[in-house]
Amino acid sequence: MAAGLVANAQDWPMWGGNNARNMYSPAKGLPDRFEPGKLKGDQVDMATTKNVKWAAKLGSQSYGNVVISQGRVLIGTNNDSPRDPAHQGDRSTVMCFDEKTGELLWQLIVPKLKSGKVNDWENLGILSSPLVEGDRVYLVTSRCEVICLDLNGQANGNQGMTDEGAYMVKDVGSAPAKVGPKDADILWVYDMMDELGVFPHNASNSSPLMIGDRLYVCTSNGQDWTHVNIPSPLSPSFIALDKKTGKLVGEDDAGIGPKIFHGQWTSLSHAKINGKDLVFAGGGDGWLYALDTATKKVEDRDVMPVVWKLDMNPPEYKAKDGKPIKYPAAEGPSEVNATPVIYKGRVYVATGQDPEHGEGVGRLACIDPTKTGDITKTGVIWDYKGVNRSISTVSIDPATGLLFLGDFSGFVHCLDAENGTLYWKHDMKAHMWGSTLVADGKVYVGSEDGDLVVLAASKEKKVISSCNVGSPVYSTPVVANGVIYIASNTHLFALHDTAKANLPKP
Repeated sequence: MAAGLVANAQDWPMWGGNNARNMYSPAKGLPDRFEPGKLKGDQVDMATTKNVKWAAKLGSQSYGNVVISQGRVLIGTNNDSPRDPAHQGDRSTVMCFDEKTGELLWQLIVPKLKSGKVNDWENLGILSSPLVEGDRVYLVTSRCEVICLDLNGQANGNQGMTDEGAYMVKDVGSAPAKVGPKDADILWVYDMMDELGVFPHNASNSSPLMIGDRLYVCTSNGQDWTHVNIPSPLSPSFIALDKKTGKLVGEDDAGIGPKIFHGQWTSLSHAKINGKDLVFAGGGDGWLYALDTATKKVEDRDVMPVVWKLDMNPPEYKAKDGKPIKYPAAEGPSEVNATPVIYKGRVYVATGQDPEHGEGVGRLACIDPTKTGDITKTGVIWDYKGVNRSISTVSIDPATGLLFLGDFSGFVHCLDAENGTLYWKHDMKAHMWGSTLVADGKVYVGSEDGDLVVLAASKEKKVISSCNVGSPVYSTPVVANGVIYIASNTHLFALHDTAKANLPKP
């Protein structure tokens, strides 16, 4: 993990908590059951809840995952329940709440792209999970921008960029908005469409990775609305930016562009392998890549060389009876949308497709990252084809070595991280978009039906509890400072053991 990322060791300042991206927390004393309460209007009636510290109203669709740092809680959503009457209609937002009370401190308003749903699907909101370092917040907006914000909002003055009012109405066709005390303070913006010619397919959502002074993101480059044409085949799929200035300092040389199946929506992870800082990224061509962060000059570009690549689609997903299986057929190939996880020097990742394509076959692989070149035949330590398409990231419990993964068909799989032995599957009876979280001997997971299920993190399947939070859960539970955060489409819940929280402090 990059030095200085965690100001409080129990914060959760980025997607996955740290650069390994393992959805695991060492927290103890976490509750195993909840009552999310009933609504009074659009607010949660706290008198009807159990083990709920606070609940905050979001928009109507919330795919962004929560991060918590230095007393702030940040999450992406849409603007269907406007907090500011000056901003009406379809917008993407990042909301920043007070960790103790759930009070809204500030929000980022992002206008929709003029090109419409082909690049910026209606009402999706912000999909990227922010990264917080010090007093800086980094994320990818729905406009395919990497943006840097002040964690304090406008509370300590307007710094960096001073025309936030113009930004908030870009492509809207109205006069610049008045910047108020609860608006975000934008420090810099890097527009990947303008600068790189990137063509995002429907959405941009990579959650930034930081190594030293550099940020790494997936550009979300993809197909156009015809699903046969790639408008920008030469644009990079992965880039590095200077975190202080937003200047481009590196791009991949993997040549993925012409081979993109559909879109690219992965986030990157990082580990030092054989003395090199490598970033691991899923490609829109169905391959997993390891890139060297030490760039090389190639003509006028700073290139991050491919150290190794691995085809995540086995032969039987590509052809049957001598005939090719065309994407997006249920029995055919997929891209890698999930985030690779690093655990004990290995890389774990599953394959899947855009949920709009429905269910289909998938693959979970455990990979040896110490090799080089095309490691399709040599780099797989074990794989598991009993999983269906998945856009979820694995969680691995260091106490037991158990790995947990949800797939889009709605099954939670428990395997041995060392050898891939399957111990059990649990049917959530609804699609799963988010990932599992393992903490305190428990697995927390949500479903499209709005169920929040707590399972035992053990070799024997045991359902500890289940509740319904009232609307679909597309995000992943996280833990910070003894509190579990879970976002439904419409509300963010901060969950804790109420009885313990109310005990007098010694």
